[in-house]
Amino acid sequence: MTFVLDCSTAMAWCFQDEESDRADQILDRLNHSSAVAPAIWALEVANVLLAAQRKKRIGHAESERFLGRLRTLPIRIDEETAIRAWTDIFPLASQLSLSSYDAAYVELALRHDIPLATLDHRLRECATKAGVEVL
Repeated sequence: MTFVLDCSTAMAWCFQDEESDRADQILDRLNHSSAVAPAIWALEVANVLLAAQRKKRIGHAESERFLGRLRTLPIRIDEETAIRAWTDIFPLASQLSLSSYDAAYVELALRHDIPLATLDHRLRECATKAGVEVL
C-alpha cells in the first residue's frame, strides 16, 4: 500500500540519534510498497542536510550518500502540491493550526486516501483529527 512520507521519517534514516523502531518499520515497508511526498519534501530533506553540515553533525560526503540512497527508494514526488497550495492546503493549515508545509502532507494523504508516515507528534495528532490514518 502506498503511503505519504514526511521529512521527519526520512531524516531518522540518516541520523543515528534519531533512529526509531517506527522509522525502521516504515523503511522496511518500502521493500513491498511505495511512498509519495509533496513537492516540498525534497527541499525539506535538502535543508535538514545542509543545516546538519553547517553544524558539523554530518559531512558533505555522508549527505551525498544519503541522498543517493533516497533516490533508490520508491518515493514519488507529487506534482500537484503547488497547484493546491492556495485552494486546499492553505485552508487545511488554517483549520488544523498547522504550517502550510505540514498541511501539505495531510492534504496529500486525504486526497489519495492513504496513510501518513510521520514521527512528528503534532503532525500525527492533526492528521488523525483530519481523518488520516497515521503509520
